[in-house]
Amino acid sequence: MGKQKLRRSSQRLIKPEQQPSYGKGDLSARLRNGKERGDITEKITTQKTHQDKCHSADDQAEASEHDLLEQALQYFGKVEGHVQLKGNDTLLKHLNTVERVGTQRGLPPEGIDILLSLALSGKFVDTVNSRLLKCLIPSSVVLEDTVVKAVSWFCVGQCTASTQVLFIRWLITMFDLIDRKEKLHALYGCFFCFLQDERLCPYICHFLYLLTKKESVKPFRVRKLLDLQIRVGKQPHLQGLLLLYKVYCPELVSLALPTRVKTFFKNSESLWKAQMMTVRRKNLGSPSVGLQVDFGIKQVPLQSKKRKWNSLMNLPISSSTVSIVSQKVVSSLYLHQDEAFPVEQLQTFTQLVQNIHRLEFPAQMGSVLQSPLLLHYINCIKDDSVFLRLNYWMAQVLHEECAWYTGNQHNEMEVRAFLDTIANAQQFLQEGFSNCEEFLYKSIPHWNGCYRSQILQLLSWIPLTAFSEMEQLLYEPLGQIFFTSSLYFKCSVIESLKKMLQNWLSWHAFYADQVSIQDSPMNTTLSGLVNTVSDLINFVGRISTIALHITSSSLLLHFILDFYEIVCDMYVKYAMPLVVLPPAGVFYPALLSMESVNLNHLCYIMYRYRKNLVAAKENEWTKKCKLRLNISSKTFQEYNQYVLAMVGCLWTSQAFQKDSHPQGIFMDAKVLMRTGVENYRNSFNIVHHPALMGHAVLFLQQGFGEEKTLNLGLIKGKLWNWYVEYLYKRGMHGLKVFIESSIRRISSSAQSHSSLSESCPSVAQK
Repeated sequence: MGKQKLRRSSQRLIKPEQQPSYGKGDLSARLRNGKERGDITEKITTQKTHQDKCHSADDQAEASEHDLLEQALQYFGKVEGHVQLKGNDTLLKHLNTVERVGTQRGLPPEGIDILLSLALSGKFVDTVNSRLLKCLIPSSVVLEDTVVKAVSWFCVGQCTASTQVLFIRWLITMFDLIDRKEKLHALYGCFFCFLQDERLCPYICHFLYLLTKKESVKPFRVRKLLDLQIRVGKQPHLQGLLLLYKVYCPELVSLALPTRVKTFFKNSESLWKAQMMTVRRKNLGSPSVGLQVDFGIKQVPLQSKKRKWNSLMNLPISSSTVSIVSQKVVSSLYLHQDEAFPVEQLQTFTQLVQNIHRLEFPAQMGSVLQSPLLLHYINCIKDDSVFLRLNYWMAQVLHEECAWYTGNQHNEMEVRAFLDTIANAQQFLQEGFSNCEEFLYKSIPHWNGCYRSQILQLLSWIPLTAFSEMEQLLYEPLGQIFFTSSLYFKCSVIESLKKMLQNWLSWHAFYADQVSIQDSPMNTTLSGLVNTVSDLINFVGRISTIALHITSSSLLLHFILDFYEIVCDMYVKYAMPLVVLPPAGVFYPALLSMESVNLNHLCYIMYRYRKNLVAAKENEWTKKCKLRLNISSKTFQEYNQYVLAMVGCLWTSQAFQKDSHPQGIFMDAKVLMRTGVENYRNSFNIVHHPALMGHAVLFLQQGFGEEKTLNLGLIKGKLWNWYVEYLYKRGMHGLKVFIESSIRRISSSAQSHSSLSESCPSVAQK
């Protein structure tokens, strides 16, 4: 019945008298369009059918692969006694299946349990054992019971030494994918005994480094390591483990150890690195998943992650246990105050406060970078072991993974995400990591400009260092890159150096009230601090002067003036006993700029310079200055020359006659007459200045309309004062404060001998 009604309604809608009339051409076009739509529909249907067939084929292949894997695991699970490889086609078939699945999609936990025990049981020859261990890539996690069972086979010694070494390397690589580690900590002494084996010692030290907790450090173990070092020499792996022991228990290790972070251990991941990347991309969909910063703590599903890139705060939970911790279990953890609180259960700031005394950091310290709660924690505690472990891990990753772009797009995405993670963590902590500083010093001379945003963010957090070191390690190579780079790269470098200076000044201002500045983490004297800051400012002044000669860009000038806006307020705002003026190569391009924004910015900067100079002079007179400020007469002289040049340009129209700066714009009157320019004296006042002429024209248009011919010479007398007020209302705040602080003093003869005349003597006399 419904279909008949629908059919009738459709028939009513297409009655002939209701159809619009079409011409012959319109009708043919309509038919042609209908045919094209039919062709498109047919193509879409064909493509959809093809996609469905492809998906169906993929599903069938995956199901077939799953069946083959089950058959292979059943075969390996039933192996008893020694099995020969030669002529054993069944073994080769199942071994190839396991290798293919393991290196492409990863193996399930139960599969790893079977194959790992079999590889260490000695039932196969070394070739098969090696192939099995190399394909053990987990798709999710590795069960702790699996590792314990494998360790028992490892201790029995049924396998060869090469297989034992390969197993320890696999254990180091998969360490952060093990769901729990309580039983492994109980086996600490068992692993420690294998330090006697020369082939195993470097890898056992690395594994113990990951496994060590404070309670693991015992006097007899320290003595054992020291005796071993005496016997075999100062090996890097022994020094790395001893250094960690010394951080946990400094009273037990009195030996002098290297303080700078270095690569203590050999790379154990090379055999599984590429396969783990492949498995992670297929399982997670993106190579950078797990590296993107998310400062909201949330529960994440079980996922496979590479050891070094395991930067997620939430650690994997055993698949053999309940995936979500019940409220009863969580509440029971609060009752046992002596037990460690695992960080994977840390979800709120309240939990952090209640369990701050019993938090247990993950074995992989890189996971701390993703958690604002743990960043809060390491910012408060004074446990050097946390920073030692974090610095070692970060130095290793920066050294091995963050080489410059080599053409691998996936690797580039990972490196970019990782550097963003470090930069965000430094921003959160408001201080830089020491290993990032070393990484930048080593890599900047060879930098090809990639990861520009990330590298410059890291650059801005470099701590204070002696100028001799920074000149050689940073300023010289950075200057070479700066001069040969694009305009936008130059702007980015100036912005980064501005943030670096701001960070230095903020650190100094924070610790300025301490009794001794040596107590601050900057570990420098006041004179050393002043010299380092002054050298940075002078370096920026040099490269800015050259850059403005090479590229006369208003955008670059804007970034340079932003830098000097920080410099001009160092004394008043940051308690830094230093005043450094911009070089003439920066001042005059800003004064003669074509952009009113830059001119206004310069006026504000010179106003703030005056405030700082006056404050420093007053503090010196009243003996209120705790930090002795020694300003040379040359600084006052140069400041007065700058102010006279600005007043001569903008107000008195005497710039070409009164500018006394050696690099100024003074010109002989005869030369000016030869130019043929009428009223050349007024060329740079606030009416005729190229940056302000547009405002003057708009002012006259609003006052006289467009009927009368506009003449800028009309702006004088009362119109001059009205025009100045008009500029103030147009947002020229910098010009306003400069005029109010300088021009009125010039016109006031009463203040020619005031106390402030010593800070600006030539300005007051004029």
